[in-house]
Amino acid sequence: MRLHVGCAMWSLTSWQGRFLPHPLPPGERLRSYATLCNAVEGNTTFYATPARGTVESWARQTGPDFRLVVKLPRTITHEGHLTGVDEEVRSFLEAIEPLGPRAQTLWIQLPGSFAPADLGTLAGFLHRLPRSHRYAVEVRHRAFFDDARSVRLLEGVLARAGAEWVPFDTTTLFRSPPTSDAEREAWSKKPRMPRRSVALTDRPIVRYLGRDDTASTIEGWRDWIGTVAEWLREGRSPTVFVHTPDNAEAPALARRFHDDVRALLPGVEPLPEPVPVEPLTLF
Repeated sequence: MRLHVGCAMWSLTSWQGRFLPHPLPPGERLRSYATLCNAVEGNTTFYATPARGTVESWARQTGPDFRLVVKLPRTITHEGHLTGVDEEVRSFLEAIEPLGPRAQTLWIQLPGSFAPADLGTLAGFLHRLPRSHRYAVEVRHRAFFDDARSVRLLEGVLARAGAEWVPFDTTTLFRSPPTSDAEREAWSKKPRMPRRSVALTDRPIVRYLGRDDTASTIEGWRDWIGTVAEWLREGRSPTVFVHTPDNAEAPALARRFHDDVRALLPGVEPLPEPVPVEPLTLF
């Protein structure tokens, strides 16, 4: 059984000298991060299709079992609204080709304006995508969480395409008022998303946003530990991304999440041993 865990990025200034060796050239940071976690969110691709040489560097720094869940560019999802974007999709797929199995699943994050009335557009878009990749869709319109008919319709579109639904669980963040500048900023920018724990495929992906206080973050993910353990028992291979507003402890938290699941299922494959920097502990 293999559980993939990771963060929203593979390098952060506050990690240097703590989780990552310092100094460390930019071209070696993903390699070092990959000794901490076995997955990472590819958020940078949302802003621009990366140069092929950059992607080749990512591939060189990681093994084939590493999961880099890259996000489709906003020119496709937010500006093009999934319509008339075949050339942009082709260019993106060509650029990320060096990742091979590392980019097994591509992440389609849709804007909050994407509503149930737009599901036909999504269905057509997914139908046109090549079968060489898996796809995972994140939606933010409240109807997809509050209206049972809209939920069923979206699940049907995704099921017909073999695509996953990516939940972004922000319930822990919004459970109580913010207590830090980073939490206040997250309150102003992050969507208020309910917890959804239904897997549609054998490769579920979860995005979990906690608090800057590590104890609150750990308490908030308790239900996810049981859910992920059950997915593993069912033969699924989940990926869980742990966020906090400042992400200062995110690598240690991701590893703690993995440890908590392994406490229930010792047969889960362990994470790699991190590059020695300082003791990787939360307390």
